[in-house]
Amino acid sequence: MDHDYEHQGLLAPTPEFLATVKVFPLIPSLKKDVVKTIDSALSWEQLTASDVNFTIVRPIVHKYARLKNMAVVYACLVVRSYFLSESERDLANAGVVRSRATLCEILAMKLLTRFASNNIQLVAVLTTRWNPLAGATSEIVDQVSQAVGGTDAEMDSAQSALEMAISTRAKAFLAFPVTQKVVNDIHYGKIVFTMSGSRSILADNYKPRAIELYDCRKAPFLDHYRLRVPFYGAMLEFLNFALLLIAFVLCLSTQDKSAVTFWEVVFIIFAAAFTLEEYTAATEHGWILYIANLWNVFDFSFIAIFLVYLGLRIKGLHNGHLPSSDLAFDILACGACILFPRLAFFAVSNNVVILSLRAMVSQFLFFITIAAVCFSGLLFTLWTLGQDADPTPTLGSIAWLMTQIWFGNTSLSFRDASRFHPTFGPVLMLIFAALSNTLLLTILISLLSNTVARIDANATQEYLFQFAISTMEGVKSDALFSYQPPFNILAFVILKPATFILSPRALHSLNVFLIRLTSFPTLILIGIYERYFAAGQRFAETGREAAQTLFNSLPRHIKHMPLMEALVGSSSNDVYEAIFEVDVTSEIDPFEDSDEEGPFLRSFHSQENVGGGAAGQPGTPTTPRRRKRLAPSAGGAATPSPRASPRSKNLNLALPPMEPSQSAEPLLSAEQPASVNRSPLALFFSSRMPSADGHAAAVRAEATVKRVEAMMEDMRDLPVQKLKDEMKDLQDRQARIENLLLVLTRGMRNETPHRHDTLG
Repeated sequence: MDHDYEHQGLLAPTPEFLATVKVFPLIPSLKKDVVKTIDSALSWEQLTASDVNFTIVRPIVHKYARLKNMAVVYACLVVRSYFLSESERDLANAGVVRSRATLCEILAMKLLTRFASNNIQLVAVLTTRWNPLAGATSEIVDQVSQAVGGTDAEMDSAQSALEMAISTRAKAFLAFPVTQKVVNDIHYGKIVFTMSGSRSILADNYKPRAIELYDCRKAPFLDHYRLRVPFYGAMLEFLNFALLLIAFVLCLSTQDKSAVTFWEVVFIIFAAAFTLEEYTAATEHGWILYIANLWNVFDFSFIAIFLVYLGLRIKGLHNGHLPSSDLAFDILACGACILFPRLAFFAVSNNVVILSLRAMVSQFLFFITIAAVCFSGLLFTLWTLGQDADPTPTLGSIAWLMTQIWFGNTSLSFRDASRFHPTFGPVLMLIFAALSNTLLLTILISLLSNTVARIDANATQEYLFQFAISTMEGVKSDALFSYQPPFNILAFVILKPATFILSPRALHSLNVFLIRLTSFPTLILIGIYERYFAAGQRFAETGREAAQTLFNSLPRHIKHMPLMEALVGSSSNDVYEAIFEVDVTSEIDPFEDSDEEGPFLRSFHSQENVGGGAAGQPGTPTTPRRRKRLAPSAGGAATPSPRASPRSKNLNLALPPMEPSQSAEPLLSAEQPASVNRSPLALFFSSRMPSADGHAAAVRAEATVKRVEAMMEDMRDLPVQKLKDEMKDLQDRQARIENLLLVLTRGMRNETPHRHDTLG
């Protein structure tokens, strides 16, 4: 158990404390417990069922929660990655191994809640980059080093729990409310922390900052760390991409094959800065996390187009070869197919339609690749059969013909089939047309439909998964990310050589100076926004109050216009919200004018005391009867009826003898006749009512008596009596069955009385 953890309290864990956390002992222990627990294939619903949760999941959670080890969530996700890789190798037990991987994700979610009471420690659990070999012995480190090759770069595989969740596609874990709270705080900059750059191109780790809650009143006005907030980074990325698109359009509009124009130079600078930024992002988080965002695939495709264009353009200008420059601009023009939709999808990148489109593109490219490999044999066959044709078809022409047939132009298959071979050509082309247009396209449509349905069913998890990816990509430790293109090229040219000359402190000072110099207007805007216009700040509240005052001053017929209600909102919503903000005093009671009492639990005595009949005789059901009212005798004492139950007798004996002057007539109103038959309960309650209350007291007494009488009437139909009747019926049946069995067994044992015994 980590005893130092108890002294952290509500403060953020220090980097020195995080470095002492033992990670490796958790990994084999978790693997052993999960393997021992799960030995059959179970779905997510079965693993999260209540019985499995209490018998399997909770014991493991309690076992590891007692350690209070902040790396336990990361260890669960590491074990999950192991089981996922094992499921791909061991196909025979893939279902069982995947169930174990799912259990690891569930354990990570439940163990994460143990740190949810402290927000700062919760962020540390999810964002700290843990070394999986921390806490391992030297022998284990040597064995791992020999297994991976022994290089320091391969041994350095520290990752955070969020990064492991993304790489293992733990979508349920990332969509967990506790996880999403941290992701949202990181995205909007409410949580401030720095990640030590281990694979950064330009690392500045001189002043690592502990995790803290951001307060704009305590932070400096020109806070260069705010440039690494994913929320601001996304807006700056959109602006940079828009500038790149404008330079791209102007470059192609003013192209000159023989010379370099001004806009071409601007485009090359912005494209080179964009390439450096993407390369830095891929190096920072690794290729797996980088490629998990499908939009990065499009960005990488544009970078490949730009590099091909740049190479051909340099060759054409150096050799004066105009066809190379023509080809360079033609290839660059194809980049518009990526840049224009990429800019449009920035605003709706995580919409359900875009997520479905992105998944469908992936499925389509995979299916087309498989189909191309399968039909490559047919391509070679047709090329071989067409060697005797005149003219001889090339592989490119045959591939283009097959592509046209694939996309529906089946007339070509019948027209050009005999060119390859008079017998085999038509047969092969007919088979290819039938497969491509009927079978394979139907399968493709079914796959895409299932993809859309799956994305739509899990739209929330998919959206939050992509949101977590974009957030973690925005939190970067590389110093180059604090520079906006094209200033990142300038920073790379100046600071990269300076890392070999300057001390870490001098390099940090130079880096901060260049960031504030190149991003001065941006930092000014961010500082003004966070201090005056952000949610909860002074100007934001003042502006909201002014808008509300202006809206309230409008005429009624304007405020109730459908367009105004759609823009501002209905005033009834404000009324509903204001109702719950009013302090209600205890004087307002909705039950002050009601004589009915609130619901309460009732406890009755046994049925023998409730019902009439002979008491104390077991096995004899007592039928509840309506008690007769007692008539007062001459002496004022009530004489109980002979058929009254014992409870009635006890009740009447407990009543004190009433004098003639203490009769109930004075309690009756003038409008009520005195000859009304009064029950013993009425006499009992009326004898204790003060006569000074008059009519109100009599009404309350009568209401109380009626309620009690209704309650006594309800006792007659209690389920206890019905249960006793059924028990009596069962006992009678059992007695008859026993008698019948007794007679049968006597006959079998020849115990029937003899004739002479009977006669005698």
